[in-house]
Amino acid sequence: MTLTELFILAVGLSMDAFAVAICKGLSLRQMSWKKACIVGLYFGGFQAGMPLIGYFLGVQFRNYITAFDHWIAFILLAVIGGNMIREALSGEEEGGGSESVGFKEMSVLALATSIDALAVGVTLAFLQVDIVPAVSFIGVITFLLSMAGVKIGNLFGSRWKAKAEIAGGVILILIGLKILLEHLELLPF
Repeated sequence: MTLTELFILAVGLSMDAFAVAICKGLSLRQMSWKKACIVGLYFGGFQAGMPLIGYFLGVQFRNYITAFDHWIAFILLAVIGGNMIREALSGEEEGGGSESVGFKEMSVLALATSIDALAVGVTLAFLQVDIVPAVSFIGVITFLLSMAGVKIGNLFGSRWKAKAEIAGGVILILIGLKILLEHLELLPF
């Protein structure tokens, strides 16, 4: 996986966290960089930790399913991406309406927005990615986008939330499709 592909994956994964961070920004009466940093740390930490857990689970089974791992990667990423798009279009809320950035609320939100990262971690195990730099990169990108989401939400409101989730879903589906087409040797590059 190239750095560009990893960056695109990180951005796609962080869109749920970005959308919830926008909601957090909406709920803040006054913008606070301290609260934005806390939101970023929770979301970035969980987005880095969950694929690491998924990776170690996936490594246990990698040798048994290498013949069809590209299909697993495609299906997982397509389902995750499709789910993100469905939630955005249906208007389902993931939370983020409270001004609190306490441990309990932020842990629940960070876990809820990083479940898809667990499945992506399994996929990364099949692709034999150098996991520590990869999850670190995903965590940093999510941290930065989450902090930006708090600021954007505080400035502009909720009209970007659904668009961010749709973009993230489309990105994940396209990455899955690219992995599938590369393994089936249907891409010329």
